Amino acid sequence: MGKVHVFNAGPCLLPEEAIDNAIKALKDFKGTGVSVLSISHRTKEWEETMNECRALWKELLNIPDTHEVVFLGGGASLQFLYVAMNYLEKKAAYLDTGVWAHKALQQAQGIGEAYALACSKDKNYSYIPKGYEIPTDIDYFHITTNNTIYGTEIKEDMDCPVPLIADMSSDIMSRPVDVSKYDLIYGGAQKNVGPAGVIFAIIRKDSLGRVSRYIPTMLDYKTHIEKESMFNTPPVFSIYMMTETLKWLKSIGGVPEIHRRNVEKATILYNEIDRNSMFVGTAAKEDRSIMNVCFVMAPGKEGLQDEFMAFAKSQGMVGIKGHRSVGGFRASIYNACTKEDVEALVKCMQEFEQKNS
Repeated sequence: MGKVHVFNAGPCLLPEEAIDNAIKALKDFKGTGVSVLSISHRTKEWEETMNECRALWKELLNIPDTHEVVFLGGGASLQFLYVAMNYLEKKAAYLDTGVWAHKALQQAQGIGEAYALACSKDKNYSYIPKGYEIPTDIDYFHITTNNTIYGTEIKEDMDCPVPLIADMSSDIMSRPVDVSKYDLIYGGAQKNVGPAGVIFAIIRKDSLGRVSRYIPTMLDYKTHIEKESMFNTPPVFSIYMMTETLKWLKSIGGVPEIHRRNVEKATILYNEIDRNSMFVGTAAKEDRSIMNVCFVMAPGKEGLQDEFMAFAKSQGMVGIKGHRSVGGFRASIYNACTKEDVEALVKCMQEFEQKNS
């Protein structure tokens, strides 16, 4: 079988170095003679890994001492509930920019008063709303920084007059982030920083304890800060793989370098979409994501969609089918996706154009 180029929206492509180290750890974790799948989370060897993972997060994102990092199970979808349980006292506002942003809002509405301050559903979430004013009488403002299904992204850290909470599941570690501007950043690991099975939460410590409701122990961020993410058995293997992925990221130059690479990859692919007579992009140009590149067949070429999908598959392209709500194609070019992968997709698109000219 020839080389495959993985563009899955998630779980993501992981660095080869991380996978190679995992293969060794599956047999023997840190010389213990025990597989990482069987290691007790109460051993000193595991505690060292957990501490290393937390330290890498703080170093790579320059996380200030005001914030703490925790690792939990349940996926980012469970975090939608965590957010409302820990922060919603009277009223909260959400920026509705896609399926996951809307689902986060719905979970909050099950806890208390929450509403969409602005929404881009009118154009199938193809842009990021602008020109709205954030009120000062809300408990927090929630944003989803990257929208995997629609290929839009908020690329800058906004100044916000109220506590700012962000779901960064699909663009964390892809660009520098000013963590000090956020009360909470959370997300699933499976886009940029590891396999499925673990979430990260970066929490401003003094932002907790402001709601009057009872918070179940397991849903209280304080619990997991105090117990250093080991109130119950953590997702050990997923955290191990996260650690190895972050070690790789540090080794190549950290977040500034991966951001440079990500912008370069996205520019190459968007330039081809804009040039190629077979395709058009679906996201507003000013809001295009550098993580998820969405495009469809050009007007008049729609009948060639299945043919291109089959051709791309024959050329080793994996995971480029668009989400059913958008159609077309989606290339997820997360951190471990290489420039060579993107160039292979561009070549495939060019050859298809030549075949159908």
